[in-house]
Amino acid sequence: MGEEEVRLGPFRLDPRNRKLLHAGSAVPLGRRPLDILFVLAAAKGAVVSKEELMTQVWPGQIVEENALQVQISGLRKVLANEDSGEQYVVTVPGRGYRLIAADFSGTAPERAGSPRSDFAPESRSIVVLPFQNISSDPEQEYFADGIVEDIIAGLARIKWLLVIARNSSFVYKGKAIDLKQVARDLGVRYVLEGSVRKSANRVRINAQLIEAETGVHLWVERYERQIEDIFSLQDEITMSVLGAIEPSLRKAEIERVRRKRPDSLDAYDLVLRAMPFANTHIAEDTPMAIPLLQKAIEIDPGYAAAHALLAWCYHFRFSRGGLREEDRQAAVAHARSAIAYGGDDPTALGLAGFVISLDQHDHTTALELFDRALTLSNCNIFALGCSALVLSWLGKQETAIERAQRALRLSPYDSLNYLSYNALAISYFSTGEPEASHEAAQRSVHLNPRFSVSRAFLTAALVGLKRMEEAKAEAERVLALDPTFSIRRFAVTVGIEPRVFQPLADAWKAAGLPEG
Repeated sequence: MGEEEVRLGPFRLDPRNRKLLHAGSAVPLGRRPLDILFVLAAAKGAVVSKEELMTQVWPGQIVEENALQVQISGLRKVLANEDSGEQYVVTVPGRGYRLIAADFSGTAPERAGSPRSDFAPESRSIVVLPFQNISSDPEQEYFADGIVEDIIAGLARIKWLLVIARNSSFVYKGKAIDLKQVARDLGVRYVLEGSVRKSANRVRINAQLIEAETGVHLWVERYERQIEDIFSLQDEITMSVLGAIEPSLRKAEIERVRRKRPDSLDAYDLVLRAMPFANTHIAEDTPMAIPLLQKAIEIDPGYAAAHALLAWCYHFRFSRGGLREEDRQAAVAHARSAIAYGGDDPTALGLAGFVISLDQHDHTTALELFDRALTLSNCNIFALGCSALVLSWLGKQETAIERAQRALRLSPYDSLNYLSYNALAISYFSTGEPEASHEAAQRSVHLNPRFSVSRAFLTAALVGLKRMEEAKAEAERVLALDPTFSIRRFAVTVGIEPRVFQPLADAWKAAGLPEG
């Protein structure tokens, strides 16, 4: 890497003196983790494969992969010792590691009174700039413009996001631009830009999502496709970009609000603060989320997103927190409010459908809600994951698998993917494919290791593979996470279709999980 410093929140990586600094002092760090950090920093946010890291950090040596994992784990502990808990080194499943939330500009943050101090972007806002046509064929301009227009239309369906209209963003078409100046001009927090190259019968699209104020790249991706039907290709790429952008924006907004003063809250910020606890699906996390969401509704009684997340939280408390009737009623009531206030919000409809099905057993309404959500946005991760789970319990395995796989294809790195993997684990177990069920359950456990239900599906899959000792050990982990777990209690919400639930119940019983 060059001589410029790299900032990671309160840390500075100093390449000249080969040190990691915090508050001006060197952070004690061994040679290997420091080497790893410099290799990742040199990639400037791009993914670095495990093989490349091992080659650069242990040149000419043969080492086991777990040596890299041990060093990465130690590095993460050092970088995550701030109160914010922000993580900078992330795993990209199947590909390697990369740095996120890093500032590679090498410049110190500007202080109040500098030219940037008046930059106050509209919260949760984005502009999609015209994609640059770098093909030799100027006729492909319409293809690039069409993709951008579709992306703008798709982003406009995300209810919490303010999207600059095409007429404003296309003012910058064909001009040399400064992204930070564009963001100031339009008052936005995020910028999406990209390029299109067509050669013969192939097209390549590069896209990147940038936080304008810091210049940090939140998401970068390249799509390369064979051109058969150019309009179908345009739809496919648009859907892929949208499916990847929404989780990236959601994560960026959550990280942003964590950095704000706790007393500078509005309803939106309260929902963001609650979201990491609500999204775990774990009853023990609901006491952190519920008060924040209740406060958000006090501020804005018609806030569909807050009602939907509250419905989810009360569902967790009901299904895995004692089956209290008051929790079930609260879950249903907030789900109905989310429907009433968020009829055009696909995320609210997806969460509400999940609760209406499992806690009220009104499956007809739930399926209608899922269909409405996916009509509004066919790449909404919440609607896809929640509907896949419900459909798997209803025995509609083909559609459940299709929706779960679509969610994973659209947004392969979303932490919420444990929902889709659980839908796959249920569906594959039900269709007599224990190996596929085992793989899906393992991936779910990796994404949400504290969630006892994911481990319960892994237990069943191990029984299906006749690996009984492993199944019994996994069943013990289920009970360690949730000592009240029982087959009968679990059946209250998801025991919908006996031909789906009974084989799972038999497997759990064989592994030693209690019946009642």
